[in-house]
Amino acid sequence: MAVTQQLARVPEGYLTACRQVAGASPDGDPHWNPPAYDVLDLDWAPALLKRFGEVAGLGEVHLDALRRAIDGDTALDLGFLDSHPHAIAPFDAAPTGLGIAQVACVSKLLGEIDMPVLLAALPADERDAGSLLGQVGAITGGLRAYLLEHFNALRDFYLDAARRHLLVVLWWD
Repeated sequence: MAVTQQLARVPEGYLTACRQVAGASPDGDPHWNPPAYDVLDLDWAPALLKRFGEVAGLGEVHLDALRRAIDGDTALDLGFLDSHPHAIAPFDAAPTGLGIAQVACVSKLLGEIDMPVLLAALPADERDAGSLLGQVGAITGGLRAYLLEHFNALRDFYLDAARRHLLVVLWWD
């Protein structure tokens, strides 16, 4: 099984309830199980998307928003989700997250990014474009389609989270 980045949209109350359940559980089980429709698997796209933003000349404000959308922040208390044997991110760093206001800001800025215009700036040759981004090997369906698909999924995920006033929790699993 490959380790990929996961994101979950959750209400603040859900996170609070999981924290309380973990605190009361003898083994720290938070009963973390957000609904499948509120979870996004970003595959291995995060590093490529961030590198693409840098190479394509994305402005600093929008590049920072893309990084926050992918990396999250450590301001939310998510330690209870990183407690063994119930850690949700057993293969990498501790889970991170974005609060409701951060989600709204990131969502707005991601919505302003014109990916087709940025993708047009990549070299026409797929291997040259991949090399520029540090990609090794071919991507089924092509690099541009992969970047566009995953960026659109990320943007839409945050747009919905902002519309519903939800937090976003991020981890690698």
